[in-house]
Amino acid sequence: MKYFILAGEPSGDLHGSNLIRAIKNLKPNSSFFGHGGNKMANEGMSIVEHIDTLSIMGFTEIIKHLPKMLKIMSETIQLIEDEKPDRIILIDYPGFNLRLAKNIYHLNIPVSYFILPQVWAWKENRIKGIKKYINQSLCIFPFEQGWFESRGIPANYVGHPFADRSPMDISKTTYFEKMVLKTSEPVLTLLPGSRQQEVDRHWPVLLDIAEKLKQLNNTLQFIVGKGAHVSIEPCPNFIKVEPDARKAMAFGTAAITASGTATLECAVEDIPFIVCYKFSTLSWIIVKHSTKVKFASMVNLILNRKVVPEFLQKNMTTENISSAIMPLLDLKSLERRKMLNDFNEVRRSLGLPGVYDRAASAILLKDSEI
Repeated sequence: MKYFILAGEPSGDLHGSNLIRAIKNLKPNSSFFGHGGNKMANEGMSIVEHIDTLSIMGFTEIIKHLPKMLKIMSETIQLIEDEKPDRIILIDYPGFNLRLAKNIYHLNIPVSYFILPQVWAWKENRIKGIKKYINQSLCIFPFEQGWFESRGIPANYVGHPFADRSPMDISKTTYFEKMVLKTSEPVLTLLPGSRQQEVDRHWPVLLDIAEKLKQLNNTLQFIVGKGAHVSIEPCPNFIKVEPDARKAMAFGTAAITASGTATLECAVEDIPFIVCYKFSTLSWIIVKHSTKVKFASMVNLILNRKVVPEFLQKNMTTENISSAIMPLLDLKSLERRKMLNDFNEVRRSLGLPGVYDRAASAILLKDSEI
């Protein structure tokens, strides 16, 4: 079987690489090509377009890069027409992926969607495209299956990929020695985002917070999780740079993170955190008028209540975030204990390990029906 896979973001690259490995374990003679990143390439996929050129977020940012994205779309359609894969697997990245599914519908190539668009949160009109152009829907949250099926879309709940996370490959003591940190003092993890435009908007505020908190408590230590191909400047010497965001989460005492996949990752790694995010002005207006949910963080959305504080747009200030993060750095605080207790409930909602194996089995079962 020849598969075309499309992932447009770092998280999709990770999920795609694990899915490729699971499919190859079940069907070793499978081949893969498409859009993705280094992790998918390491699993043997032939990369056509790298995620570095695809990872764009926000209305104004998309408009700015529209000519390039239209060119990539056109080239992708032509590539699929020429190569005629047996199945197309789309991973998250709904803005591009749903348009692609529509544009190649006439080719009659079956399309699987792993990590469905969160249409239950916003842009519910996308449900029409999923219903018409997607042959197989693989959802990762337990409530999604019923939500999609009640709208006429058969869905297969496979569990959340974070349920498959392997143990850390380094101990806390070894990691702290490597990073020249003291195990006896707290560590504040800063996660400004995985895209450069996110970092550019968030880092000035996070840096200001770090500098002010350092003045208040000189023993407080800092780690910043730095995504690949992202520049974080300026970065003073007292902030340690960690290219592996998971390690930055796993070994921190508390975290300040941009809204996104990292919010759920922090809960899985059991690190208390607060959420922040700044959009461009136009993107913020569009988000405010198109979203139906009360929260930005996936943790709050899963439990349908405020578990972690959220500071968005004009509320993302040094004062707001500093006052919210201080109790979470205190190992004995009520706020910290309550949040960690809520994280247990979040983790239980993610399902059992074996997510990629179940997704791969579901895809191969569909292949057998062709």
